[in-house]
Amino acid sequence: MKTKLKALILSALCIPAFVSTTVFAQVYPTKTITIVVPTAPGGANDAMARIIGQGLSQRMGQPVIVENKPGANGAIATEFVARAAPDGYTILFGYIATHGINPALQKLKYDPVADFEPIGMVANSPTLLVATNSLPVNNAKELVALLKAKPDTISYASASKGTTPHLAAELFQINTGTQMLHVPYKGSAPAIVDTISGTTQIMFPSLFSAYPQVAGGKLKALGITGDKRSPVLPNVPTLKEQGIPNINVTQWYALFAPAKTPKPIIDRLNKELNLTLNDKASEKKIEDQGAEVETGTPAQLKNLVQKEVVRWKKLVDSAKITAD
Repeated sequence: MKTKLKALILSALCIPAFVSTTVFAQVYPTKTITIVVPTAPGGANDAMARIIGQGLSQRMGQPVIVENKPGANGAIATEFVARAAPDGYTILFGYIATHGINPALQKLKYDPVADFEPIGMVANSPTLLVATNSLPVNNAKELVALLKAKPDTISYASASKGTTPHLAAELFQINTGTQMLHVPYKGSAPAIVDTISGTTQIMFPSLFSAYPQVAGGKLKALGITGDKRSPVLPNVPTLKEQGIPNINVTQWYALFAPAKTPKPIIDRLNKELNLTLNDKASEKKIEDQGAEVETGTPAQLKNLVQKEVVRWKKLVDSAKITAD
């Protein structure tokens, strides 16, 4: 009898917490939701976050605004969201740097896994291998042959040390047994400008950043780092097709909430996010940014982050890469 009574009391004590969480999720949201973007206005991250925000607002019946907090390769905004209230009203538009690369390069004040509840994937975009038009190569295989014939004479540009273009180039060198000279810049724009002019000869920019120059004939696209060709540049083969595997550097984008955000709220956000992404108009807008929509579950996103943290730390340690 005492055992049964104890069980009844414990069950009764659990009911208020369960009911309050359920009710909270049912009425959520009741006010404006803020999507924090770790980059400045005008880039692919910002544009996609606004597309997502508009879709979520229409579906959830509350305003969704975008707040840009650039700096430290995305770490400033990411830490801000990690410390925000876990109530579903402050979420992060994270990407490969915030939850994959930065943990390997910076002493962060957040943990990319423990301090966040994954909401879901948004999109991914391959990295391009591009060359200045004056370089006498037309594909990745010809570039490898040239680099082996003239080691340490061809230079590659990056947005700065420790960024995706830098790490993609390091992976390329490791997997092809080649050596290039690294020229880091303060941002992708000046790096692309100097690659166009021939000041530097090679770069691994995002498809979003380089597509206008490739389409306009100002840069040559030698290959794509993803597993498949991009519908934006269907005639550009992947590096894998050209006999250079293991350089799958895909810029991925996703939504995260602070740790301890109630599961019903995460599930609601994931549902509305996926519905937004499956909307043809939203999908087309994201494709116009040089990205491909990718939906999924919070568990799948968590698994991706865990793998990315391990992957980039291994590369950074083996290549002895440091951030500025």
